[in-house]
Amino acid sequence: MHTPKIFALIIGTEILNRRREDAHFDFLTQILSKYNHKLTGSFIIEDDPALITQTIQWISKIPHSMLFSFGGIGSTPDDYTRECAATALRDGKLYPHKEAQTIITNTLKDEAYPHPIQMANLPKDAKLLHNPINNMPAFYLDDRFFFMPGFPQMSHPMVEYILSHIIPKGLHTYRKTLTAKCKENIFIDLMTNIPPDIEVSSLPKLYDGGWSTTISVSSTEQNQTNEYFEKFIKLLDSLEIKYNIEKNNF
Repeated sequence: MHTPKIFALIIGTEILNRRREDAHFDFLTQILSKYNHKLTGSFIIEDDPALITQTIQWISKIPHSMLFSFGGIGSTPDDYTRECAATALRDGKLYPHKEAQTIITNTLKDEAYPHPIQMANLPKDAKLLHNPINNMPAFYLDDRFFFMPGFPQMSHPMVEYILSHIIPKGLHTYRKTLTAKCKENIFIDLMTNIPPDIEVSSLPKLYDGGWSTTISVSSTEQNQTNEYFEKFIKLLDSLEIKYNIEKNNF
């Protein structure tokens, strides 16, 4: 199983101009971790059709990519995401989705026309995501690209459903972390020789008392994590540099 590269696309000029606070990034990082996944990248962009289309296209070309998109699937003139998804991932056309039409008309009755019913016009072969708040469905394509409302109350339960029913749970990651009283440059040679399937991060920080560096080592193989973490410990011991190992290593 390939590890998916998961991206968040948060669409809304109102977030960029600070009329509304983003509520998706923190939620998504936390819920992905619950299912042994992580974000590869996150974008907040304005309500610009060309930019939305180009961003979706760029993400779709990355091998094993997945997209969680928030915003722009309603029926107002500034809701472009349905059309952009069709252009980026399909033939550029929207088609009446019979199941979506039924849901919208059964929920809104006469109020479904003339505008809300437009939300049933979706890219070819779209599948629906249930909306637990007002029943207006969201949609997804190819089990990879998920397009949800900007409202967290609606979209966040959809994300939970996607991770529990559509996307396979990821492999558990074993991580160990330490903080040493030194600059990060002493670790460069060691980090350079670590295999690419071992994730290593170096986070330096300058305090009043000098430098400290936090080293984190992780992989999906516990033995590998332990092996390469031990190399950092041996280096620090050989240089008689003080360090602390985090208790929440797992």
